[in-house]
Amino acid sequence: MTFLPVLIFLAALLYASVGHAGASGYLAAMALVGVPPEMMKPTALVLNLLVSSIGTVAFAHAGAFSWRLFWPFALGAAPLAYLGGALTLPGIWYKPLVGVVLLFASVRLLQGKLTDAENPQPPPAWACVLIGAAIGFLAGLTGTGGGIFLTPLLLLMGWAKTKEAAGTSVAFILVNSLAGLAGKPSSLAHLPPTLWLWAIAAVAGGSLGALLGSKRLPPPSLRRLLALVLLIAAVKLILAIK
Repeated sequence: MTFLPVLIFLAALLYASVGHAGASGYLAAMALVGVPPEMMKPTALVLNLLVSSIGTVAFAHAGAFSWRLFWPFALGAAPLAYLGGALTLPGIWYKPLVGVVLLFASVRLLQGKLTDAENPQPPPAWACVLIGAAIGFLAGLTGTGGGIFLTPLLLLMGWAKTKEAAGTSVAFILVNSLAGLAGKPSSLAHLPPTLWLWAIAAVAGGSLGALLGSKRLPPPSLRRLLALVLLIAAVKLILAIK
């Protein structure tokens, strides 16, 4: 627990720099130090909410936000994130599910930056709504914002350039985090008494990361380091290692 604020700061710093809010990083950090599952989900969403708010403002100010791309994804995601947030999975199911999400995030970080499409073409609005709904449900269920799924999808499909994908994803994460918390407000009773300290660490890291992210992407070495941490936490959760 002594090192948890440091891990949260580093996660927020790196994630915010690529237009994410750090939920999978916070979950990994909490898993590594043995935070109870019922405490992990609401804590990750609260920290996500803080950092995504900062990132949304920073990337929008830098002109890296597309309302046209954002609204259909958010429209589909919000109600399903609310539904997913209202559900509470037993620890025996929640831990492996989060472990798979962290594993996916670690693979994405190891793959590095994707090449921008020369002429991005967003998909039809109805397709964005359906995709957003699927991502939103998974985000609410696991206590993440869904950015680790939306950003690579936008880039792989050639729907947005890197900066625009980052700016759109962080706003998408903000909506999902709000909806996930609203889905089960009683989960806030499980927030740790030290949340204020973790929040300070997240806001500090998120502010610095968002500032740097609007200018450039983080060094590959930092991405690999975070990928390693996520991988260790994923294995720990999937195998239920105490």
